[in-house]
Amino acid sequence: MNSTYPVFDGHNDLLWEARQSAGYDWSQLDIAGSTATHTDIPRLRQGGVAAQFWSVYVPSTLTRDEALIQTLEQIDAAHAMIKRYSGDFELARSADDVERVVASGKVASLLGAEGGHQIGESLGVLRMLYALGVRYLTLTHNDNTPWADSATDEPAVGGLNDFGREVVREMNRIGMLVDLSHVAATTMHAALDVTLAPVIFSHSSARAICDSPRNVPDDVLVRLAENEGTCMATFVPDFVNQDCWDWRVAAGQAAAEAGVTATDLESFNPWSADYALRHPKPIATLDDVVKHVEHLREAAGVDHIGLGGDYDGTPTLPTGLEDVSTYPALLGALSERGWSEQDLIKLAGGNVLRTLRAAEVKAC
Repeated sequence: MNSTYPVFDGHNDLLWEARQSAGYDWSQLDIAGSTATHTDIPRLRQGGVAAQFWSVYVPSTLTRDEALIQTLEQIDAAHAMIKRYSGDFELARSADDVERVVASGKVASLLGAEGGHQIGESLGVLRMLYALGVRYLTLTHNDNTPWADSATDEPAVGGLNDFGREVVREMNRIGMLVDLSHVAATTMHAALDVTLAPVIFSHSSARAICDSPRNVPDDVLVRLAENEGTCMATFVPDFVNQDCWDWRVAAGQAAAEAGVTATDLESFNPWSADYALRHPKPIATLDDVVKHVEHLREAAGVDHIGLGGDYDGTPTLPTGLEDVSTYPALLGALSERGWSEQDLIKLAGGNVLRTLRAAEVKAC
């Protein structure tokens, strides 16, 4: 393992990939060796990944009951994965756990739920997710919840409504990190108005570099520094390269013009080979991610940045960052640009570990 810059990554979708490709059968998707996914144990070791937030993701289009069932199935799969590969993984429930597990040579494994729809408008469910090991909740995914606006949906409640503010306060009380990736800028500000603990962006980059609503505006980054939180840069091409984002917007417009609704968009699939043949998608690179990380440092400060690759959550990745083994390539590129060892340690994982500990301290 890369001991100089141990990586504590904010977001990896291997669990959803395991559901889709193997029905959570870890003998079929055996990550002890090489796999077709972006993530397996040998490449985690090669990439210096010391701690990982495994995403507990279910689609935001599910009914409330379906979302809750699939969330519990996803958590069950995470526990099964950690148990099966207990020589390499161990569940971490606290910052102290992370440090202890990393010191043992294993990958500290934490859970993060990727969408407020997963609590079914119930603070009791929120607390139970925490009891099962979930240590952050992303307030929305791609669709609004009844209490919070998403970055990729039409505004409905002006950021957060009263229940949304109550969710943030309860997360503060129990020590669960508030994750503001995927939410609208108004929701980012509303959550920062309410929270008493540092927040995170588990996988978002800089809107000043790529004008996608999934990214973080500079005025929010300034507030994030005041909040002592951490923005973890993502590697998703559509969020790091402006040409890639513009291509995605054009693809969506083509779908709309073809009369495709949200429910059958996947069958039309403007991201398919047919559309790409007529309109080749631009390619993002490691250099694009470097630009985001350096802008995040400029806007929020070196104490408030991290990494959230979103491996296995996106079909393509920037050239040079194709899988979890490539974190050293990014850190090496930053080193060549004059980043100090201490700065790289903070970026790779030190900042998010501090933020996790601060949220625990604020818990009642």
